[in-house]
Amino acid sequence: MERKQKPLDGIRVLEMGQLIAGPFAGCVLGYFGAEVIKLEPLGGDPLRRWRELDEEGSSFWWKSMARNKKSITVNLKSDEGKEIVRKLASKVDVIIENFRPGTMEKWQIGPEDLKKINPQLVYTRVSGYGQTGPYKDKPGFASVCEGIGGFRYLNGFPDQPPVRPNLSLGDTLAALNAVIGTLLALFSILKQGKMGKGQVVDVAIYEAVFNVMESLVPEFDGNGSIRERSGSTLTGIVPTNTYLCNDDSYVIIGGNGDSIFKRLMIAIGREDMAEDSRYSENAGRVEHEKVIDLAINKWTKNLSSSEVIKTLENAEVPCGHIYNVEDMLNDPHFQSRKLFETVDIKNKKLKIPAITPFLNETPGCTDWAGPDLGSHNHEIFSKILNFDEKMLIDFEKKGII
Repeated sequence: MERKQKPLDGIRVLEMGQLIAGPFAGCVLGYFGAEVIKLEPLGGDPLRRWRELDEEGSSFWWKSMARNKKSITVNLKSDEGKEIVRKLASKVDVIIENFRPGTMEKWQIGPEDLKKINPQLVYTRVSGYGQTGPYKDKPGFASVCEGIGGFRYLNGFPDQPPVRPNLSLGDTLAALNAVIGTLLALFSILKQGKMGKGQVVDVAIYEAVFNVMESLVPEFDGNGSIRERSGSTLTGIVPTNTYLCNDDSYVIIGGNGDSIFKRLMIAIGREDMAEDSRYSENAGRVEHEKVIDLAINKWTKNLSSSEVIKTLENAEVPCGHIYNVEDMLNDPHFQSRKLFETVDIKNKKLKIPAITPFLNETPGCTDWAGPDLGSHNHEIFSKILNFDEKMLIDFEKKGII
C-alpha cells in the first residue's frame, strides 16, 4: 500500500536531545513526516535502558519514543564530532537540543555559530528554566520544574504533602511546546519565502507547566486568592469529583452545569435537591459542596460502577471509569479511534500508542520502531555528508562515530 503524504514531508530535523523533553518533540515531528536524525552519544540515549526492558535489555519505551527516527552516533567531545554537527546543520531545517544552557555555545555549535552556516535554521532549545534569567544554569529536571511552575502545589489533598503523578508531565508538556514553537518558526519562514530567517525557539519546562495554570495569576492579582490543593475536586466548580462504588471501583462524575446538575440529582433520586434554588447555580453549589458530595456518595456506594455509569449516561450526565492501561487496550472506543499501532521488532510485534491529533488527508503514522544504535550511520554520513568508506572506518577507529 502506497504511503500517504504527511504534512512535514521534506522537513529534516537533527535531534540532539536525550531522554524525554527533546526526544518526544522529535517523535511528534517524525510521526507527521519529518526526517528525524537522532544524534546519540556512542553509548546511546539513556532512555534505551529505562523502565521495563525486553529480553535483550532494550526499553519498550524506546521503541515508541524513537519511532521513525534515524540513529547516528557522534562523539561531541571530539573536534571532529562537533564538525559533523556543523556539516549536518547546513543540511537540516531544524535542530532540537535539550542540553543545559551554554553547553552548545561552549562546543561552538550554538545558534549564533550555526546560523552563519544556515540562516534559515530553526534552533529549538528545551531546558529547565530557559536560556536567560537567574535560574538558567540550574539543572532542570521535570520533577523540580513542576514544582516551580505551580503544578505540584495544586496536586494532592489539603491535609497531605503535594504529590506528583506517576509521569514526567513537565517533560511532555515542554516537548509539545517545542513542537508548537518549531512549527510556528517553520511557518514564519514559509510565509517569507527565500527571505525567511530561522530563529531560536526557547522552551522552558517550568514555563510549559506554568502555561496550563489556568486562572491562577488573574485571580491572585484580582483579589489575592491562592488556589490550594483540593484532592479529587476542582476548586470553585461543583460537583466534579471521584466517587466510590460498592465494587471498590471509583467513577468520575462531572455534574457542574446547571441543567446537568438537575438531571444528576433526579437520576440519583434527589428531586428535592434538583429543585432547590440554593443549588441552581454554581456559586450556590460551591457554598454547599460537602452536602452535594455526600448525597452523591450515598447513592454511588450502594451500586456497582457499571450501574452508576449506565444510570448517569441515560440521564446524559458526564461520567466515566478510571482506566488503567489494560482497560484502555480493551476498550472498543480506543480501538475504533485507532489509538494503538503495532510495530515489528525482530519477528515480534509490539503495540505502541498512536500520536494525535488525527488528520484525515495527511495523517501521521509509525513507519518503524525505535532503531538500533547507530543503525543509520552509513546512510546519513555517506548520502547526506558524502563521507567515503575510508573516512567512516577511520572515524570509527578514532571513536568519533
